[in-house]
Formats: sequence, structure tokens, C-alpha cells
Amino acid sequence: MSNAFREFLRKVGSGSHTGKDLSRAEAAMATQMMLDREATPAQIGAFMIAHRIKRPTGEELAGMLDAYDALGAKLKPIAAAYPTVVMGIPYDGRSRTAPVAPLVALILASAGCPVVLHGGRRMPTKEGLPLIEIWQKLEVDWAKLPLDQVQQVFAQTLIGFVYLPNHFALAEDIVVYREQLGKRPPFATVELFWCPYEGDAIVVSGFVHPPTEGMGREAAALRGIERFITVKGLEGSCDLPRDRTCIIGVNDPNTDPTFTRLLLQPRDYGFAATDVPLVSDDLLIEDMKSVLAGASSPLMESVVWNGGFYLWQSGVCADLELGLALARDLLVTGQAARKLTELRGAIVSSRDTHPVLLG
Repeated sequence: MSNAFREFLRKVGSGSHTGKDLSRAEAAMATQMMLDREATPAQIGAFMIAHRIKRPTGEELAGMLDAYDALGAKLKPIAAAYPTVVMGIPYDGRSRTAPVAPLVALILASAGCPVVLHGGRRMPTKEGLPLIEIWQKLEVDWAKLPLDQVQQVFAQTLIGFVYLPNHFALAEDIVVYREQLGKRPPFATVELFWCPYEGDAIVVSGFVHPPTEGMGREAAALRGIERFITVKGLEGSCDLPRDRTCIIGVNDPNTDPTFTRLLLQPRDYGFAATDVPLVSDDLLIEDMKSVLAGASSPLMESVVWNGGFYLWQSGVCADLELGLALARDLLVTGQAARKLTELRGAIVSSRDTHPVLLG
């Protein structure tokens, strides 16, 4: 048992009258001790549920992110015309609405903007469809690539994927506590704001509850993160909805004010509609392939809506209207589909020149 960790547990688990928040340094140390297994399983489970009940502060989130930065894998900077877009999407996947992030990544990369996605296997509590399985069904298998091969593919194609089981085993090993607790611990929030890329990046974080966004903004300020976007997206993802107002926060040090609240109305741009449901994994992949072939569909409109927004925010396009037009063109002319073919080939090539990761 760790006596040092017990003191952190006492602070967060003592109730509303006597409990105390951790400092940034304490939160970093507590996270490191959980990841490194210096804390016992009983201590880790108790901390996770106590911290969830208490609710983490922005300062605590900053400390937890410090620990992830110190211990987790990161892709190295690559040369590109635009900052890398890093999307923080809930690791426990999707169960109600069709995800579009992989196709948005293909659009951005086709336009010269790098994209880094990250995630894990099917994960509690939702056990929804994760990004890794979508890529696999599109014949892009990141699951067995060590980080140096991902780096090679990223440099070649402008798309990278950091996969928790392979690239951050310390964090993967604590997923079992989510299964046992049946609740999302604060680590699920950390994953939304984590940036596994060392270069110039725009960190995009999905959220559901407004306090999560506020916590993330406070943590970013403490950690000196200047470029970030927060999206009240579908199922907490970075996917913009079409059936309601899109609530978005954009932090850019080159604007005045630095933080801007965007309230985008899909109907103002001709995109208002019911969000595409996730009927089945196989139907989703069929629809995605149809979109890449340039066929009109409700999913095509959702992909264009999202792709146009991110082309605008990444600096590829000067405004949203131009972004929407370019996103549609990249799909209809087959450029996004060719990027997918390039990505498949790059992964095969990386396996031919490097040993395959077993497991």
C-alpha cells in the first residue's frame, strides 16, 4: 500500500465538508502513481469513484494531463502547411449516431492538413463502436503498428492514430477499473484533452456537459495551450450535429478576443436534418464507402458539414462556405478516396520495412 497515495485519496474522498481539491502537482503525482501501479488496486478504484463524485477541477485536470504527457506516447512533429488537428473523441465509442471523424480526417489530409486521432478498443461504460474498428472495416489496420511505424505513415499520409493498447500500455492497463466500477472515471475526461503530438497542434475536444468545457479551458490556460477548439458534439465527440445548434468554443491567440463562442445553425447553410443514426456497423461502412465514391446521401451531408468546418478552422479555407465547398469537392472528385488508398498502401509498406508488433 502507498501511504503517499492514501493522503491524496483522503483529500478527494472526505466528503463535501472536509474534502479538498488536489493541487496540479498533487494531481500529476496521483495520476503517475496510478499509472505506474504504485497505488494498490483498492486505492485506484477508490480514488476513481471518489474523484468522479467530487468532480475534478481544471487545476486537477491540468495535473493529470501533465502525467499523461510525461508517460504517454507522442507522435513527433512533421512538416506541413497547417497545424496538426488532434481530435479528442470519447474512447468508449458511439452507439446512437453515425461517426464521421475518419472521413473528416481523409478530407483534411487531402487538403494538406495533418490529423492525429487517438483511442482504444471497445471500452466501458458504453462499449460503443470505437475509431479503431471503423478504420479496420475501411481496411486500415492501426492495431498492430508500433509507434515508429505510425510515425512513418503519419509523415507520408498526414494521418496518424495513437492506439492505447499498443502505444500507452500504462493507461490501457487501468481500463479494467472502468469495467469493474461501471462509471466513467476522470481519466475519460483526460482523454478528451490529451494531445499525443509534440508539434504545433489545434486540439479539438468533444464534450457533453458544459462544466467539462470549462474545466478543459482552465486546464489549457494553466498548461499554456493556446490553440484549441471545444465542441458540444454528437455523443460527446468532435462531430458537429445537424439537428440542433452547434455550440463551439475556439481559442486562438491571434484573434481578439482570444476565446470565441460560435453558435452555428445548420439551417443557415442548408444542412439542417436529423443526424444519421448508427443502425449497424456494416451499414455505416457501406455508407462511408458510398460517400467516398461521391454518392449523395444523408451521411454525405454530415461529412461535408463537418469537413467544411474543420477545413475552415484549420486555416485551409478562409470561411465556412469555402470549407463546405472544398469538402464536397474533395469527396466528389475522389481525392478523399485516393487518400484512403494511399493510407492503406503506406501501412502495408511500413509493415514490409519494419517488424510487425505481435499481440
